[in-house]
Amino acid sequence: MKVGCIRECRTGETRVAVSPETAGKFCALGAEVLVESGAGGESLFPDEAYAKVGASVLGSAPEILTQADLLLKVRAPEEKELRTMKKGAALVGILEPNGTPGPRAYAEANITAFAMEFAPRITRAQSMDVLSSQANLAGYKAVLEASTHYPRMFPMMMTAAGAIAPARVFVMGVGVAGLQAIATAKRLGAIVSATDVRAATKEQVESLGATFVTVEDVDAGDSETEGGYAKEASEEYRRAQEKVVREHIAKQDIVITAAFVPGRPAPKLVTREMLSSMRDGSVIMDLAVEQGGNCEGSQAGEVVVEQGVKLVGLRNMAGRLPADASALYARNLFAFSGLLLQGEEGAKVFAPDWEDEIVQATLLTRDGAVVHPNFQTGKGAA
Repeated sequence: MKVGCIRECRTGETRVAVSPETAGKFCALGAEVLVESGAGGESLFPDEAYAKVGASVLGSAPEILTQADLLLKVRAPEEKELRTMKKGAALVGILEPNGTPGPRAYAEANITAFAMEFAPRITRAQSMDVLSSQANLAGYKAVLEASTHYPRMFPMMMTAAGAIAPARVFVMGVGVAGLQAIATAKRLGAIVSATDVRAATKEQVESLGATFVTVEDVDAGDSETEGGYAKEASEEYRRAQEKVVREHIAKQDIVITAAFVPGRPAPKLVTREMLSSMRDGSVIMDLAVEQGGNCEGSQAGEVVVEQGVKLVGLRNMAGRLPADASALYARNLFAFSGLLLQGEEGAKVFAPDWEDEIVQATLLTRDGAVVHPNFQTGKGAA
């Protein structure tokens, strides 16, 4: 059994899918671990650390792609990487199947592909939840990035020259990233408020010492999926929410938007009209910018100024903490691999339980066919 890990070649991707820690664990299972030289460099994992635990460090990606039975990646492979992969190999990563290459490309290449972002939110899959592990870091880093763009202090400060008022931070979208953003902003001394279409998040927000901002008179309806993700709210609720947000946002210094609807473009929460009510120097951190953005005017990978407000659209926020992001992500993938590898310790082979609900939820392609129901003929990406 050969487990492969190559350097991520997508622009701005600093993370790696296998850490020295998990490489050693795979070796203990009897796997041969192949790592491209320099793959872990930006995550502070030198080649020597991989070699020390028994992994083989090879000089180029093609050497690994042509041999690996199981390829672990952070992002979807490039087309050229997919063409080089060993036929019949398995691929695990955050594959973004609505993009390119899509499921049909994996099927045509005879690759068994698993998209980790589709792992169900059940207790047994918590250790495999790549979205949560990365979102936690993204929420933390978003607040720190906001502090570098904000021209004033976060905490209240009393000085001989007078008092400095604390920053007001408004978090929109109370998922894992949003909750971590709330906690981090509170630790920095800001006055924090938050909103979400899911009423159940009110208790979580208040437990962190923040104020929950919500629409009081309009029912959001069924605003949560079975997996705990937000659903798009009704048109009536969106109009009422926009009114509440418009009034609240005018008093805020920093807004962190982290509202995602799985499989759909990010909802627009902050309009240009709202920007006009914010004071000069205010900052909006759009964590959903790579899904289209929660704020009108934000641009992926750029910092732009509109009406005196900075719109920060940094890509790959978790990847700005590559050492910790890679360590957590690698553990997620190692936990998931436990569903794929069977046999005695020291002699594991690739033999998934195809009836396992986690395997079924993440499986995109198998035996040359697209098997995920969302991406079969006429439903998904090419």
